[in-house]
Amino acid sequence: MIENEDLKVYPLSDIKNLKVHGRTTGDLSPLTLFWTGSAIELNVKGSELWIEIEADYNIYEPWISIVINSVPVSRQMLTAGRYWVCVFRGMNENVIKNVRILKDMQAMSEDPGCSLQFHAVKVAGEFVPVEEQPYKFEFIGDSITSGEGTVGAKAEEDWIPMWFSAINNYCTMTAESLNAEYRIISQSGWGVLTSWDNNPHANIPEYYAQVCGLLTGEKNEALGAFEEYHFDSWQPDVVVVNLGTNDGGAFHSPEWRDEVTGETYKQRLNEDGTFNEEDLITFEEAAQNFLIKLRKYNKKAHIVWAYGMLGIPMMPAIYRAVDMYSKQTGDKKVSVFQIPNTTDETVGSRSHPGFLAHQKAAQELSGYLKDILTIKELE
Repeated sequence: MIENEDLKVYPLSDIKNLKVHGRTTGDLSPLTLFWTGSAIELNVKGSELWIEIEADYNIYEPWISIVINSVPVSRQMLTAGRYWVCVFRGMNENVIKNVRILKDMQAMSEDPGCSLQFHAVKVAGEFVPVEEQPYKFEFIGDSITSGEGTVGAKAEEDWIPMWFSAINNYCTMTAESLNAEYRIISQSGWGVLTSWDNNPHANIPEYYAQVCGLLTGEKNEALGAFEEYHFDSWQPDVVVVNLGTNDGGAFHSPEWRDEVTGETYKQRLNEDGTFNEEDLITFEEAAQNFLIKLRKYNKKAHIVWAYGMLGIPMMPAIYRAVDMYSKQTGDKKVSVFQIPNTTDETVGSRSHPGFLAHQKAAQELSGYLKDILTIKELE
């Protein structure tokens, strides 16, 4: 291969017009992407662009997607190592291309060896400023918010990164429809109080204040995943919480036993199949405490608890929790929104919401958030 002689290498730290998306440590030498949808964005006036990537994993390989002028053009699995990936070549050198290179799968709490870093780019051309977007959204959730099931045939059941997507995702679709910058905090199987299998340590609120605290291992510690996140650096206009699905599932799962302490945990069902009232109250208290934590770190955001893409068994408890929080704190910038349920026509792989389900959810949620933003602007 004959390399373009006009290509010039730029470490990310040397690029003035670089936009970074997603929670990071702020370090660009290299830039570590932890969460799904995390990305770099560039406006490139040139004919060719490459990115230097470093990927690693023990079990679950990283994936990336490349979006040019708001349209996905490439998606690929990354093998372990440090190497160059071509983003585009042969394009009109006089036309500005908006380029986003993003992590297309969630932070993998089960694989301490999984990492994705960007070191540099090389370009035949120049970088121009990226336009700032008027709004900022943060989405917090589980496998639905991680985009699990939005890729692949309905018959697919393997739990692998291939079936995750940050693109075919209600978060991305909602943000794009309202011209908002966005961030995603999500983990498959996790909940507000407990995971689907009753593990009380697998809850998002416990790790929310860290850069990416739900990861494990010395490698992630060295990368800064467990550092306290600097919330002042990025304040959202809206925080969308899509949690509760796995908490509901825990009622129907066997008890979880802590191998260290020997203690067991179980969300219980009554003899008639209804939820145990004491356990529901515990869930509601966890939801209220999470709302308190969210308000502590996101002073001016409207908080929307959005739920319903895989049924609504926890909806009454969510309504009670949000209502009790609002009454006790006087906080009026919090509400509940029911997302359309997934159907036989809109289901994707792994019995999760598919692309069509995410599209429908984004349409409904976008309309709701648009009204909130309109009121916010009038205040």
